[in-house]
Amino acid sequence: MNPINLHQIAVEAMRARGLLPAFAPQALQEAEDARQTSPERDGAIRDLRHLTWFSIDNDDTRDLDQLSVAEPLSAGSTRLRVAVADVDTLVRPGGAVDGHAGANTTSVYTAAGVFPMLPEVLSTDLTSLHEGQERLAVVVDMQVAADGTVPASSVYRAWVLNRAKLTYDGVSAWLDGTAPAPPQIASVPGLEDQLRLHDALAGQLRQWRQTRGALNVSTLSARPVFDGNGQLVDLRADNKNRAKDLIADLMIAANGATARYLADQGFPSLRRLLQAPRRWDRIALLASSHGVQLPATPDPLALDRFLSARRLADPAGFADLSLAVVKLLGSGEYAAAPAVANGAAAATGLGHFGLAVNDYAHSTAPNRRFPDLVTQRLLKAAIAGEAPPYSAGQLAEIAQHCTLQEDNASKVERQVLKAAGAWLLHGRIGEVFDAIVTGAAPKGTFVRIGSPLLEGRVVRGFEGLDVGDAARVRLLAVDAEKSYIDFERA
Repeated sequence: MNPINLHQIAVEAMRARGLLPAFAPQALQEAEDARQTSPERDGAIRDLRHLTWFSIDNDDTRDLDQLSVAEPLSAGSTRLRVAVADVDTLVRPGGAVDGHAGANTTSVYTAAGVFPMLPEVLSTDLTSLHEGQERLAVVVDMQVAADGTVPASSVYRAWVLNRAKLTYDGVSAWLDGTAPAPPQIASVPGLEDQLRLHDALAGQLRQWRQTRGALNVSTLSARPVFDGNGQLVDLRADNKNRAKDLIADLMIAANGATARYLADQGFPSLRRLLQAPRRWDRIALLASSHGVQLPATPDPLALDRFLSARRLADPAGFADLSLAVVKLLGSGEYAAAPAVANGAAAATGLGHFGLAVNDYAHSTAPNRRFPDLVTQRLLKAAIAGEAPPYSAGQLAEIAQHCTLQEDNASKVERQVLKAAGAWLLHGRIGEVFDAIVTGAAPKGTFVRIGSPLLEGRVVRGFEGLDVGDAARVRLLAVDAEKSYIDFERA
């Protein structure tokens, strides 16, 4: 199979799942016309271009959604500002671009390439926070106490300037002391201090959430590897690292502050939530197999204590255990939170079990996720003292659609990954692999193998297998065009 065939499989999979693989001509023209849009010079928009803003993302990322900058305050507290690209300025509500984004609701990341939510003239150019480019942003301004709490925050609009585009791998290796400093540290005054302050700050934010039961898991995702001719040669683990954790901790804090701001303004909002796991009994059974007794009802603190102990006891096997727990926790979803008097956000019950937060609204990736763009419009209306641009009923419909399309996008990504994996495995029929069970339901039993990193279905000998079990499986058959990989229990 060549990359063109893989691309066609992705296109057909998207269409089958109700996703649009290509932009309509009107959307492309509308995006191109945005080049002629004059930037706003409203006096209420602050000028923060002088600050040492920077980004950390993947090496090849061109749709940069957020920047950050921090400064130490008294008593061990820190001021953290997260700037989010003002995508709404160039994506008109009700327009062709907005229609495409609202239909797909997310960028789709497949082994055949990325199908972006917004035309690339926007997402990788005009609305991307590129190094050296002045951009409009929505800024979440937080005071973080020494204990990792956020006692005060505000949201406003500002002009920003990215001083350094850094990479996860480069920053992480430098922080770990295994590689030299990124070259920008020598050329951007104050950048080294910023990175070290961010690293410490992320640790404080993480520690506070973990005292409340935030789950410290470490899962692996597959990254396609191509040779110099664009030929797929492997699916390798894309590991978490210190810089990825750092950014994740900052974004969780910003998303929490965003939700609280909208609640304080008496606005409805879109929330990201994860209910308590329905298969807690299976999680408890996994823990008991390691000699740990979990409570009878879902308890994030007890679960995280178990996970932390296993990370120390068995670092090599922790990713497999994490995968099993994540699968058993289930998927997150979107929900509409109604406007609540006096900012009583916690009363909605829309919490996130895995992150141990009650107030959480996706807001930091408007180039890639439609809920974040919707939230940005709500924020800008609240900042301007205007009425909410969406009713609670409209938000409920958007939430339901975004949850559905996120699930469809995930299924497309898995299908294309399996097609790629099937092609890689076509000469290995009969080979036996070590595997972990990742799904056990009436629709089938699924396992993940490690090399290449992918999932397949157990079609023979699956009786008695459940999520988290280790198994030896033999490869029976593959079909790249139909995206299936079949195993039997060995």
